[in-house]
Amino acid sequence: MTIAPTIMSFPVTAQTAYSTVSARRSFAQPPVSGTMLQPPPPSTEKTKVAWPDTVRSYVQRAFAIENTMPDVARQEMEVRLKSLIAESVQAGTLYSIDWASKPLPQQIIMKERQDAAVASVNPPWGNGITPLSLQETNNKASATTSKKRKSSEIDSVQDLHSHVPPWRAGAPRNVFEDRISYADKRHRAEEKPKGLSKSQRRKQRFENAQGGNLSQQPFFPSGVSSPAPEQDQGPVIGRCQDLEKKYFRLTSAPNPDTVRPLPILGKTLEFLKKKWKKENNYSYICDQLKSLRQDLTVQHIKTAFTVSVYELHARIALEKGDLGEYNQCQTQLRALYSQQLGGHPEEFKAYRILYFIHTCNRTDMNDVLADLTSAEKQHSAVKHALETRSALALGNYHRFFQLYLETPNMGAYLMDMFVGRERLVALSNTCIAYKPDVKLRFVTEELGFESDDESARFVCDHGGQGFLDGKEDGEVRLLTSKALRFFEAAKTAAFKTVDIKGQI
Repeated sequence: MTIAPTIMSFPVTAQTAYSTVSARRSFAQPPVSGTMLQPPPPSTEKTKVAWPDTVRSYVQRAFAIENTMPDVARQEMEVRLKSLIAESVQAGTLYSIDWASKPLPQQIIMKERQDAAVASVNPPWGNGITPLSLQETNNKASATTSKKRKSSEIDSVQDLHSHVPPWRAGAPRNVFEDRISYADKRHRAEEKPKGLSKSQRRKQRFENAQGGNLSQQPFFPSGVSSPAPEQDQGPVIGRCQDLEKKYFRLTSAPNPDTVRPLPILGKTLEFLKKKWKKENNYSYICDQLKSLRQDLTVQHIKTAFTVSVYELHARIALEKGDLGEYNQCQTQLRALYSQQLGGHPEEFKAYRILYFIHTCNRTDMNDVLADLTSAEKQHSAVKHALETRSALALGNYHRFFQLYLETPNMGAYLMDMFVGRERLVALSNTCIAYKPDVKLRFVTEELGFESDDESARFVCDHGGQGFLDGKEDGEVRLLTSKALRFFEAAKTAAFKTVDIKGQI
């Protein structure tokens, strides 16, 4: 049976899917029934940052005395510290950073300076040459020690009050530091803002140094205050009356009770000179002279007496082959000589030329040559050093070894440090020029040896004993044809990079 579908009928009224709204005639707010809830006023309370203990410890370590660096100003360190903490707050890494192992602000500044310096330096210019070791050169120097002047034979305080040579009086200072200082002053003068009062310029300098207004930026965590900056109390006036005093590196402000005044230091110098001539104990005399120099430094004493102290210590260090200590003295002597305090600037300028020959430092050599005056070039010691440089540059080893035997003052101690490698170069050239052999006597005379035994010993010390051939008549000859490759390799090995502590 088929059931027909039942159709249910409902009353249907036509109706739209929206309500009709009258058009708005004005911009007035429509009436609202009841009371409108007003939004709360913005909070004026500053958000407090809960500083973790690791950040507090990091700030304390940054201001610790043992972590201070003389080359990084306190103001610069504070600006960097503020920047580090502010960046971590903004980045939301205040709690995730390992503050215990993070470098201190002053360390970061020094690292950036070193990276910038390395990036600005030109690639190495040389061919990677290295002199023989100090032990080897000192052993070779022992045979000719009697011919060289010793520090005990030179009166280190001769003409302490010697007058300034006429060609130096009133001459313009032509040193690298002065050129840098002048350029810096000129640069600051060009950047000086115009149209501002003195107080406005001072305020601007302060804001530039601090990197903006610090009062509006987060800096130190609450509870950690910035220590008060140390104030310079001026030079120390010593009260110690002891002639002898061991050297200790200063880790705090010097105590006047342990510093000797100038009259006592004068007696100390005379006492040390006599003791050096009598005992010749270098470790003792070096320690005492370093202590004497320290007392001069903390008292800001820069006189002709100061020059004599540094000159004496430099000569003794040269005699003992201590280039590190010699360089420290030479660096201070450059500054003292620029103040026209007397001394023997030409003698030590000649040492500098020989030293740069030893280290193959062509850049600093060019600076020294550019600063030489016409009068200084005529000085015997400077003239000898310049001729030595010229002989090596031209490959004139005959002239070089003549100059080696005629070195004035204490320059022979410096030449002893590189004469061995130059002899290897000369032997290599001799093997090229003279074949199949050459008399050992010829090698002795040309390479500045005192005897045939000494020249033969030099060849044997470098492993060339198999190239010495004794003839029936008693004459010894060097087999140059067979020795060429050997001495070429020995010459290459003798020239390596020079790295000396305290290098100028």
